[in-house]
Amino acid sequence: MASGVALGTFDGLHIGHMKVLENVKKYGEGNIRPVVLLFDVHPLEFLTGVCPTKLISDSKREQLLKQAGFDTYTLKFSKIYNLSPREFVKKILVGTLGAELVSCGFNFRFGSENSGDTAVLKKICSEYGIKTVVAGELDYKGEPVSSTRIREEIKNGSIKEANKMLGRLFSYSAEVVTGDKRGREMGFPTINQFFEENFTVPKKGVYASVANVNGIMYASMTDIGVRPTAGISSERSETNIFGYSGNLYGEKIEVSLIDYIRPEIKFASFDDLIMQETKDRDKCMVISGEYLKSNGEK
Repeated sequence: MASGVALGTFDGLHIGHMKVLENVKKYGEGNIRPVVLLFDVHPLEFLTGVCPTKLISDSKREQLLKQAGFDTYTLKFSKIYNLSPREFVKKILVGTLGAELVSCGFNFRFGSENSGDTAVLKKICSEYGIKTVVAGELDYKGEPVSSTRIREEIKNGSIKEANKMLGRLFSYSAEVVTGDKRGREMGFPTINQFFEENFTVPKKGVYASVANVNGIMYASMTDIGVRPTAGISSERSETNIFGYSGNLYGEKIEVSLIDYIRPEIKFASFDDLIMQETKDRDKCMVISGEYLKSNGEK
């Protein structure tokens, strides 16, 4: 079966990337298989040894692409980085994927030393009878949407801005590990999670969030940081899941952030911390509850 191929890094799967995917289905004609071409490593990591921090896990990206109706095909970047633009089209798009349509963003580059741009792609593809669709620049508040910009917003605590550009809530999944149970003693039982290596870690502080527990979405409050009042220095995510009291140790739970509530603070006493967290919880209950209600959840 002929395919319609989406080209790009898709490292954030943000609204700009989604436009590239949408164009495959919009302009694909007849019985065409939508495919996203992925690489086993980020091109920058292979070429420079430095990889941008992840905005989405590989498994979450795969899940969202499947939900969008796309198959994925992963190539070893080491096998194609030195192909000329023409070789890339002939060997990969035509020979491997049987492309009749390709879709990419306006700033897409390919081929050895990034020698090919969208004009080159169109020219070579036309010779093979492949239709090329190029998505234009997509702006948010007057500036281009990009994975780099989204990373900065997350690191600055501007999670609502990041979510707008992602087109979904920024989320992460990790195994629930054993903590010191201090939160439970204070009346705020939490699940403790550590971020995977090279993942974009949000600004330290308290967030209104939602947690996915066995397919059920719960309103929650998440504290990201090192817990200075308790004298703990290892950075982690601690989430108080409202209305849930089961044992989740060893489970992999997805937490999605909705809004930034306040920065991390070292309190003079645990009583002061409890007073503040009570206020935080009340605020998060409203924000997270409204989100779930507006999205047809619990």
